[in-house]
Amino acid sequence: MSREWNSSEYHRLSQPQVSWGKKVLARLQLCGDEVVLDAGCGSGRLTADLLEALPRGRVVGVDISQNMLQAAREHLKDCSARVSLVAADLTGLPFFHIFDGIVSTAAFHWVLDHDSLSANLYRALRAGGWLHAQCGGGPNLARLRERLSELAHSAEFAPYLANFAEPWLFQNDEGMECTLRRAGFAEIETCIEAAPTVLDGRKQYIDFVRSVIVRTHIEHLPNEHLRTQYMQVLADRAAKDTPPFSLDYWRLNLSARVPD
Repeated sequence: MSREWNSSEYHRLSQPQVSWGKKVLARLQLCGDEVVLDAGCGSGRLTADLLEALPRGRVVGVDISQNMLQAAREHLKDCSARVSLVAADLTGLPFFHIFDGIVSTAAFHWVLDHDSLSANLYRALRAGGWLHAQCGGGPNLARLRERLSELAHSAEFAPYLANFAEPWLFQNDEGMECTLRRAGFAEIETCIEAAPTVLDGRKQYIDFVRSVIVRTHIEHLPNEHLRTQYMQVLADRAAKDTPPFSLDYWRLNLSARVPD
């Protein structure tokens, strides 16, 4: 699976992810001087909000995509003295017991090994450190995923997608609680909530789904004609939904703490 994203398109289109992330940040109880890891910082839109909530603190943003990190550097250039950006896989974090807290939004479902992810997050935190995160979970995007499966086995796309495994892991609340507990976390709280999202017409639907959801599917198609056809079929079906061009998002909220 490609590590790279079209960061400019993601920055432009990711308002749903940003709105969910702002709710995560609103739940934080900060003193303002903490050192916090933004795990999967993307283009830095929420990292900027986190920095505002930490006037005497520091943030380390981590992302696997160099394109995203470059976009984040540009977006955060006015507060560069208090933020560091690091290219790293969330299952191979180069940090040991240095963070007061970890925040993450819309990232963990792209990691297929949640046990390794949780162990790395635990190891990066100091004793008493906290984790607040949100990602896709439970029946997230079930309707779209069913359509993707149908297309993958159609005559047109099967040669390229029939053996393509889903690039996400959408855990339920109980599964994530068990995963965090195996890593050593305590005071664990998890819940699933619906977050239905309606996009503004056919063009936004195509742009959003192509750039944010199915970018790895698209990479397996050998030419732009097939990629365009793939997205047109998805848009045709989404146009008939109620409401049209809607996505059945579900979010997994989680919080936990390292024992003192």
